[in-house]
Amino acid sequence: MGEQETSLRVLMLPWLAHGHISPFLHLSKKLINRNIFIYFCSTPVNLNTIKKKVDNFSQSIELVELHLPSLPDLPPNQHTTNGLPPHLIPTLHMAYSLSKEKMSNTVKNLKPDVVICDASQPWVEGVVLSLGIPCCFFNTSSAVTVSYFSNLLSGAGVEYPYPEIFVREYEMAAIHAIIAQKDSLSRTRNNDDEGKECLSRESCNVVFVKTFEEIEGKYIKYLGQLSKMKVIPVGPLVEDVVDNDDTDAEILEWLNEKNPCSTVFVSFGSEYFLSNKDMEEIAQGLELSNVNFIWVVRFTAGEKHSLEDVLPKGFKERVRDRGIIVEGWAPQAKILKHSSVGGFVTHCGWNSILESMKLGVAIVATPMQLDQYFNARLVVDLGVGKEVVRDIEGRLQREEVAKVIREVVVENIGENVREKAKELSKCMRDKGDEEIDDVVEELFQVCGKSKQI
Repeated sequence: MGEQETSLRVLMLPWLAHGHISPFLHLSKKLINRNIFIYFCSTPVNLNTIKKKVDNFSQSIELVELHLPSLPDLPPNQHTTNGLPPHLIPTLHMAYSLSKEKMSNTVKNLKPDVVICDASQPWVEGVVLSLGIPCCFFNTSSAVTVSYFSNLLSGAGVEYPYPEIFVREYEMAAIHAIIAQKDSLSRTRNNDDEGKECLSRESCNVVFVKTFEEIEGKYIKYLGQLSKMKVIPVGPLVEDVVDNDDTDAEILEWLNEKNPCSTVFVSFGSEYFLSNKDMEEIAQGLELSNVNFIWVVRFTAGEKHSLEDVLPKGFKERVRDRGIIVEGWAPQAKILKHSSVGGFVTHCGWNSILESMKLGVAIVATPMQLDQYFNARLVVDLGVGKEVVRDIEGRLQREEVAKVIREVVVENIGENVREKAKELSKCMRDKGDEEIDDVVEELFQVCGKSKQI
């Protein structure tokens, strides 16, 4: 299928984070099966990481480079959040917003029928609409997160209507710090309305959300009421696990020797890095739990560490028979799918949560920042996991880590959680991609076109 043979041409403009690019790419792959051609636009360093994933779709997905200005301390190879030190994130936001003219020229040259832009960068909408091209938002976070923040930022002073999604004092302090940072960044990069960090704009009344009714129906409805926008779930967008390669065969062979549901997979995402103190507590908690584990440890790009320096003295030797520590990357989906894995110790990034749900793995929720707090409460509310609760000052405690791991994976108290996880997995498999049909219908309506069968 080529560009000229398609019924609709869609330009994807995700934010420069893997946790955003991945859902945009998954959505793209779903849409091309509906006779839609995709332009996928990002920085060269990000496109390089996904080229192999689109090789088989080159007739339906065209990668389009967006070159950002090089700012001090931010060369082109760092035009991505992947491995970027946290203090440079505001600089990356700045560089992205300064690409407005280049982005405008890109849209002019491609002439798409519609643009799907990231809801976390709403100023992009103004660039697109100024060219007379319709635009829809895509929010890659959970509906509970977006509705909570929309409520918080509405200025109405209305208490969030779902008490099960509460926020602890130390979490709220972190949330307000992020909001203050975003407000400061918006004032720096823009003096007009395009810089406001809000979801709702009169000129764009459609937002797609990476979720589905069965887990977030009430939050989807509430978000629509708050934003006065049409909120359309796109489904979980979790790719099927490919088993026909030998990627990290050693890890899978190690898992083959373990009993069913006896192991936890431990990973805190590609863009969050544990403090030394948190890493120590996680390590000690894993040791105390006496449960088998695979732990993925990551460091920010350019930092030189050895595992011996950051892990407790003698830790690797003490757990060598029941634990594997992987530095950098591991095949997460393959590991979660394995029958020996009975739990997922996760930071509760939304992509990881949905992947765990799709594969029926119970969750040990260990939120670290931002939307992860709300995702963790949702996991507990749905009954598919338990949360590692920090102390009153927001610190992880090794005893709590060990206790929750054992409850979820080993003990009778976690039996309901394990069963709920399997039930939800079946529900997601049975649904298939039915939400994508609604997405396609909406895209045609936004463009004012008749759908071609």
